[in-house]
Formats: sequence, structure tokens, C-alpha cells
Amino acid sequence: MSFRFEGLVIWSGSNTFASKVYRFTKSLPRSEQFGLSDQLRRAANSIPVNIAEGAGSASNKDFANFLNIAIRSIFEVVSLLFRCEQESYLSRAQRERFYQEAELLVKQIQAFRAKLIQR
Repeated sequence: MSFRFEGLVIWSGSNTFASKVYRFTKSLPRSEQFGLSDQLRRAANSIPVNIAEGAGSASNKDFANFLNIAIRSIFEVVSLLFRCEQESYLSRAQRERFYQEAELLVKQIQAFRAKLIQR
């Protein structure tokens, strides 16, 4: 058995993005374990989880709402990464690479959502 979300490029891409965020959080100081690290992990994990949950929705409108939540979680990750850069936990170049990946993921989810709504 496979689930509907497993074949979605946006789900696999968001899972990869979340893994990169998780790996980055391992480099944060121990003092940030329950601050930035925890919040980054929850927000990053929320992206593929909301896509998966939305894929199980009874309607495309419901699915689109879950995709909106996934997009907002990406925005949260990006904002937190700016904080990491400000605190010198992340270089500007590293943050920009995350930013580019996040931007691409948002565009992919928005395009998928637009097609979903047209159905």
C-alpha cells in the first residue's frame, strides 16, 4: 500500500528541506536546544506533515488549506534562519542557500495548489 502524498514532488522536496534544517540545528549551541533548535525543527517538520495530512483530505479545498499551512511553516523557517544569521549561528551564504530552497519549495507548492483548486 502507498499513500497519496508519497508520490508528490512537493512532499519529497519538503522532506529533504526539513532534513537539512534538522542537520543544521545539530550545530546550534546547547543553549538553543529548547529555543531556536526546537522551533526550527517543529516548523520544518510541519511542512511535509501538512502536505501529507492534506493529501488525505476529503476535498481539494481542504487539501489547499493544508498546503497554505505548509507554506506558512516555510516562512517561519526562513524567519528563524534570519535570526540564526543575526546570532552568528549561520553564515549569510548558508542562509541564502536555505532561502533559495525555501523559495523554490513555496513556488512548487503554490503551483500545485493552483492546479488542485482548478480541478
